[in-house]
Amino acid sequence: MQTIALSWLVYRLTGSPFMLGLASFAGQIPILLLAPFGGVWSDRIHRHRAMFLTQALSLLPAAVLAGLAFAGRAEVWHLLAAAGFLGVVNSFDTPLRQAFLLDLVGSREHLPTAIALNSAMLNGSRLIGPALAGLILSWSSEAWCFLLNALSYLAMIAALALMRLAAPATGRARSNWLRGIEEAVRFAWGFAPMRNLIGLVALVSFVASSYSSLMPVFARDILGGGAHTFGNLMGASGAGALGGVLLLAVRKTTFGLERLIAAAGLCAGTGLLLFSLSRAPWLSLAIVPFIGFGIILVAASANTIIQLVAPEAMRGRLVSLHITAFLGVMPLGSLAFGLLAERFGAPAAVATGGALCLLGAAAFASQLRSMRELLDPHYARK
Repeated sequence: MQTIALSWLVYRLTGSPFMLGLASFAGQIPILLLAPFGGVWSDRIHRHRAMFLTQALSLLPAAVLAGLAFAGRAEVWHLLAAAGFLGVVNSFDTPLRQAFLLDLVGSREHLPTAIALNSAMLNGSRLIGPALAGLILSWSSEAWCFLLNALSYLAMIAALALMRLAAPATGRARSNWLRGIEEAVRFAWGFAPMRNLIGLVALVSFVASSYSSLMPVFARDILGGGAHTFGNLMGASGAGALGGVLLLAVRKTTFGLERLIAAAGLCAGTGLLLFSLSRAPWLSLAIVPFIGFGIILVAASANTIIQLVAPEAMRGRLVSLHITAFLGVMPLGSLAFGLLAERFGAPAAVATGGALCLLGAAAFASQLRSMRELLDPHYARK
């Protein structure tokens, strides 16, 4: 809800596609720069206790934005600063949260389903949140979205307080922070499947940001709608993503997951091309679920494979590389495609992203046989 409200408020105040891209850039560029350090941190600390800190810090910008919006004093620089602050917190919270999954379930046997259900929770909120935000924006103002988001962190803190977990594993990484990042990068680069997975996730994230950050432009200027149309489009994308992760959750095995990733990349690229051509709201609503479906299947499936093959002492750092590729690269795409849309129009920018996504998925598919030879022994063992 906060993401929708912030994007809509930026566009309402400025009317600029570039400013939409800049807002997304401000919120996510810290992840590109800091998520690897967040991964090192999550390999060193008591993850359960650390999440109390990250949730408390995440509450602050939502509360500040609510106060400014209710007072009618919110300006663009306030929105950019709040997005940047939350981006810094997320740089540490996201690797911590992902690595915490194994602490919760206690067994790698259940890890793929846990990752899928975690993604289902996230994308369930992407389905419900935008629709509610669209209703609230059409009836009232962005301030209520910010306030409800601030209150939601209290529920998260209460949930953490109710958890009773086993003592964390001992012997976690204690090396120099930069050396710890270097070890993870060397491992990921030296293992071809992980290198290919992270590369495809980075590409899909870069090009997919073209449609998500430009969605207000499509909702208002291309499709002739308003905040409600915006919320519906984002909700439809969330519905497709939810379907993707539920598909992962019901899979009986991780064998063949890399083939699913290639197909998902092709699905996302095709969806982006078709969305760029649509001028009818009903048709756009029918297309965007396939984009969300493809993007989340690529990201969540890659996360599953990475966590399955990662050594325990390096799991947080390797997860942070995946997060950097997925969330950290996104602001670069938002900025680049925002500039492209400013110059050539939003449809041309999204079509370019779709074509690049198709090329990347095809290149990944050409490596499937060699990847299977390296991954299958890991699947069988773990």
